[in-house]
Amino acid sequence: MQPTGALHLGNYFGAVRNWVGLQDIYDPYYCVVDLHAVTAPHDPIELRKATRQVAALYLAAGVDPDRSTVFVQSHVPSHAELGWLLTTQAPVGWLQRMVQYKDKTAKQRAAAEAAATAAQGSGGAGDAGVETVGAGLLTYPCLMAADILCYQADLVPVGEDQRQHLELTRDLAARMNDRYGGKRWKKLGGRGGRLFTVPDALVPPRGARVMSLQDGRSKMSKSDPNDKSRLNLLDSPDDIVRKVKAAKTDMGENLATGLDDPDRPEAANLLTLYGLATGKSREEVTADTGALRWGEFKPLLAEAVVEHLRPIQARYAELAADEAALDMVLAVGAERADATARRTLRGCYEAMGFVPRPSLYD
Repeated sequence: MQPTGALHLGNYFGAVRNWVGLQDIYDPYYCVVDLHAVTAPHDPIELRKATRQVAALYLAAGVDPDRSTVFVQSHVPSHAELGWLLTTQAPVGWLQRMVQYKDKTAKQRAAAEAAATAAQGSGGAGDAGVETVGAGLLTYPCLMAADILCYQADLVPVGEDQRQHLELTRDLAARMNDRYGGKRWKKLGGRGGRLFTVPDALVPPRGARVMSLQDGRSKMSKSDPNDKSRLNLLDSPDDIVRKVKAAKTDMGENLATGLDDPDRPEAANLLTLYGLATGKSREEVTADTGALRWGEFKPLLAEAVVEHLRPIQARYAELAADEAALDMVLAVGAERADATARRTLRGCYEAMGFVPRPSLYD
């Protein structure tokens, strides 16, 4: 996850909580992708603070550094190096078709134009004609692919909105294997065979898409300017009660039909959140709430979220209070990740014909 904005229930139920369970089955790598965060305008002080905050929230939510490799992306240089190699092989058309590139480009341009208009209105030197969208916004899917391919990952836990990025990763892995793998790689001193494992998606069965509290058809998002649209993992109990109370509902008073009616997205979202926070099944949620009105249900939802987050927030406070210990966890994770990523990078350099670099063989 990027260290931009506060992590919210969509991040938690859609991803982080699922990561915790994967530790019992797989050998997972989880990183804070700070290199991705600078594809948009950022505050350096906030970036450093948010990077540690996201890492601490991983651990507070149950990611165990003894069973998972937890690190910061920029601490493992192989990510950036492999990202560049993949960028040289990625057709521009593939990158321009990425939905998130189109969406983020439009948002950044709109924000720049609004800022320029405000500056002009206040007597400043606003210039809406200045291009503000950086090239990294176009090419960062190649870095995202490197994040995955560095570790020869078999499975990638993703939400539905990241499916396209994973498909690009699969396409890049297949292209690199075809162009540089096999006998070509062996002739250059490598082991031959595939350069990269072609990964598959692992999508959690529940909670993969938690929607906005203000629009049941839009995903809960860190970038939404309306803070009332999301429940942040570090929100106080009072803030949670206030946001749930202000959450958009519909005219239907029969909550029992809310989970299955496509014309009631807000009802489905709030009922789904209740089920996720309490751990109850769809049938149990319907039994609990079917006879309630919105004014009766919302306090139950707020209480469920507060109680679910209470131990996470307590553990986070402990981790955040000892910055040196947190940094040590990240340093150990980076060293472990680096050893694996360097092997992959070394093979890629070999197969593409670069002169061997001794430091990669240390």
